[in-house]
Amino acid sequence: MQQTPSPTRVLVVDDDPTVAEVVAGYLGRAGFAVDQAADGPGALARAAARWPDLVVLDLMLPGMDGLEVCRALRDKGPVPVIMLTARGDEEDRILGLEIGADDYVTKPFSPRELVLRVESVLRRGRTGPQVPGSSAPAPGGVAHRAGLTLDPLARRATRHGRELALTVREFDLLSFLLRSPGVAFTREELMREVWGWDFGDLSTVTVHVRRLRGKVEDDPAAPRLIQTVWGIGYRFDAPPEAAAEGPPDDGPRDEAGRDEGRRDEGRGGDGRDRTRRDGDGRGAGSDA
Repeated sequence: MQQTPSPTRVLVVDDDPTVAEVVAGYLGRAGFAVDQAADGPGALARAAARWPDLVVLDLMLPGMDGLEVCRALRDKGPVPVIMLTARGDEEDRILGLEIGADDYVTKPFSPRELVLRVESVLRRGRTGPQVPGSSAPAPGGVAHRAGLTLDPLARRATRHGRELALTVREFDLLSFLLRSPGVAFTREELMREVWGWDFGDLSTVTVHVRRLRGKVEDDPAAPRLIQTVWGIGYRFDAPPEAAAEGPPDDGPRDEAGRDEGRRDEGRGGDGRDRTRRDGDGRGAGSDA
């Protein structure tokens, strides 16, 4: 007889019993198995006994606060975290995102919205981001570009052969940008395509871009891969020496003139040879 799959397990951590019960009730009615903890040590003990698929974590916990709990959970293994905070300060929200929270909800909040956020984070973790303009998931094939390799089915990313420790959202963001090189996206577009939301605090996107740069760039302060397009948003650029890893037309849009010149040179044998010599010499072209 075929076994029924285990329900997705969510750990709710909040020292306010009313909030915890309401959240647990809504998640339970949505089909989730829910564990509860009222403080940090209790949350870590629950997670050790039965590892959750996702954690809803209050920032303001007695003794060991939510930031410490999030760090401790991340040390034990990857798990999506949605942080609850009664604070409205942007600094607190950004701090939660920077230590690895996948999302946050500010109190007071709608329990139904929280359930939608939980479903969104879990869904993205299973299927990855969407192809722009389509409701279908991104292609399942392994992507290679600029020393990065992403396997969306295994949810595994490497840089020059070394595995990257990415959160659910960081993986989805990198996958989305990697599959659309040279295309500038607004933060609103990234929130819609990667997060699946038509609303939300756009600083969420900014923080995740900053975290991602810290993991994929040689120098995050002077990024070469994930570029800021002022007044618009962000764009993934493969540096010239990595151009061979993708199709010829995958170069950055602002290098269209140089690409066109290369195509013109490619029409004649001598021109093609000159292009190769210039490419081998690197020089200023490799720093563009």
